[in-house]
Amino acid sequence: MGYIDTHCHLDFPEFDSDRSQLIQRTRKCGVDYIINIGSNIKNSENAIKLSKEYDFIYATIGIHPHEADSFQEEWLSLLRKMAEGKKVVAIGEIGLDYYKNYSHKDNQLCLFKKMVSLAKELNLPLVIHSRQAQADTLYILKEAMPLRAVVHCFSGDEDFLRECLKLGFFVSYTCNITYKKAQDLRRLVLLTPLERIFLETDSPFLPPEGLRGKRNEPLHVKTLAEEIAKIKQESVDRVAELTSLNAREFFKLR
Repeated sequence: MGYIDTHCHLDFPEFDSDRSQLIQRTRKCGVDYIINIGSNIKNSENAIKLSKEYDFIYATIGIHPHEADSFQEEWLSLLRKMAEGKKVVAIGEIGLDYYKNYSHKDNQLCLFKKMVSLAKELNLPLVIHSRQAQADTLYILKEAMPLRAVVHCFSGDEDFLRECLKLGFFVSYTCNITYKKAQDLRRLVLLTPLERIFLETDSPFLPPEGLRGKRNEPLHVKTLAEEIAKIKQESVDRVAELTSLNAREFFKLR
């Protein structure tokens, strides 16, 4: 049974030295699909470029909340044009980040609303980034329902998880659930139905325990699946099967 890494950044400079070899190695290791995530105009363009070069890589496009202070209205037109690409499968990653606060809160809120509106206009699902911004994230998403969305690299509390699941959203977990002090995250994994989980590495970030300080790679999605299987007392094949089915349907992979 193959795996799907639903969130990584293979266009980032950490992969410049061996990108092609890494992608080929990942495919041979049983990863059926990779979703390469756009986080600004340049990254979105690069994600699309990669998706054209490799048949099993797909792209998302969007503006990360860290970019909110420099937002330009013309970016919306550029994203609309990019969305015409056959392998663009979602708008994201978009959302709110009150932890790092690289952009002012008001600008983040304004950008997030614009990105959600764009996704609805284009009939594309959302890849949500929410860090220490649970209440505002839920408020904006609830106001815009109905929506299809996944909350990536989930880091919220149990109440936030239950609200996201109630809205019909998916949740993706990363290799940080393998960390020794990640008991709270593992408890959330246990509370999340497999039918609502995606796998993601967020490469090059958040490598598994034992590799911390090194570059993460999409092939480590297998380690993530093994950890989820352990938490849920399921077989790894069952975790791979259900999470892949979830992602295939959500992103309309073919």
